[in-house]
Amino acid sequence: MTIINVSGLCLNFGGVCALNNLSLEIKKNSLVSIIGPNGSGKTTFFNVLSGIYKPDKGSIIFNDEQIVGLRPDQINQKGISRTFQLIRLFSSMSVLDNILVGGHNLIKTTLFDDVFNTKKRKAAQKNLMEKAEKLIEEFNLTNIIYEKVGNLPYGTKRKVEIVRALMSEPQVLLLDEPAAGMNNKESEELKELIKQVNGRGHTVLLVEHDIKMVLDISDRIIVLNQGSKIADGAPSEIQNDEKVIEAYIGSKSKSLS
Repeated sequence: MTIINVSGLCLNFGGVCALNNLSLEIKKNSLVSIIGPNGSGKTTFFNVLSGIYKPDKGSIIFNDEQIVGLRPDQINQKGISRTFQLIRLFSSMSVLDNILVGGHNLIKTTLFDDVFNTKKRKAAQKNLMEKAEKLIEEFNLTNIIYEKVGNLPYGTKRKVEIVRALMSEPQVLLLDEPAAGMNNKESEELKELIKQVNGRGHTVLLVEHDIKMVLDISDRIIVLNQGSKIADGAPSEIQNDEKVIEAYIGSKSKSLS
């Protein structure tokens, strides 16, 4: 079943074509990596998909609904959540408080409820806390639940950010270069974390420069170059695709690894 259908997406910045008639489909519950050389349009595509940029033309159908033109918060409420290249956590707040922030869109209360702290608001806050605690337990963060995020190792911060993104109960999770800056041990742990998230039933779109990770965990790989899709297939197909290899290293070789 297709959950995202992108058709004819174009975006220009001052005459520079960032996305060039991009079309692709994403199947529900899949783990799809989007790769390509620097400047190929990967993060730009994520920014369009999450509502940060509005394309010049083209459509994005999510669950049979057009989402081009919606604000990022509206797209998040529809079921698409994301992380960014630079970790965006509150360093002075605890792990628990950071994760709770991710569920703000789940609280359906009025201004009256908020001002007078009604039973409805108390019940909503209680449900949010229970949800956060379940995620913290599921992803083995219980021992650092009250630790300030600023004191945590880099890899753990990234894990907290991903768990926070799950608080909004997304159908699709966009991960933008989550392994950037990680050592080998942290990258291996991240790989298992991404598989765990996908195993929960979330569709995962991954932008990542760690080719080994991409080849190891992806169901499918989409390759961009200069804003256009140049390849789309299983890891074994992409690894030996001459166009992909040439885009990465500037010459033909036997395989991408």
